[in-house]
Amino acid sequence: MAAATVSVDEFQALEQKVLQTVELIKREREARSTAEAALAAAEKALAAAEAAQAGAQADLSAAWAEIATLQQKLAAAAQSLAEVEGLHRERDAVRQRVERMLATLDDLV
Repeated sequence: MAAATVSVDEFQALEQKVLQTVELIKREREARSTAEAALAAAEKALAAAEAAQAGAQADLSAAWAEIATLQQKLAAAAQSLAEVEGLHRERDAVRQRVERMLATLDDLV
């Protein structure tokens, strides 16, 4: 077997490249860890936003249902008001007829 001879300069250069590679791998791992943490935080924030949106949708649906109920009550109240106004007109007409009948009776007496 032939013995491989490596000069000191070549060995130091190789050692420097290995150290640089190790440092590069460390930085990459830190960056990956940071990115994964940021991704997890973003996913959590997204889930919270989706939950809030679902709650807002439910609140909106409830509000529309309440509006529909109030519209029905308003329509019923308007109908009742029209009936009351009709009864007032009828009462006034009856009153006028009674007054005329009383006037006629007074004239006869």
